Amino acid sequence: MDYPWLPQDDYDKAVGQLRLQIGAALQPLCSYGQDVYVKGAIIEIVKLAEAFGMRVRGIDKPISLDYIRRKR
Repeated sequence: MDYPWLPQDDYDKAVGQLRLQIGAALQPLCSYGQDVYVKGAIIEIVKLAEAFGMRVRGIDKPISLDYIRRKR
């Protein structure tokens, strides 16, 4: 995906940093046997954050978990 306001490599780096921080926030769930769900949750949260970013920049993209799950 190309974003005119940010070069692709900068965007990819920012998404990677977001993914790592979400993973760190969800890490405690692994201690309770929820680790099988963490990876999928990280993917969905990042996609929701991307949809939010598009919406606040004026691109009408749904901020919807159902929509994101259908787009896989």
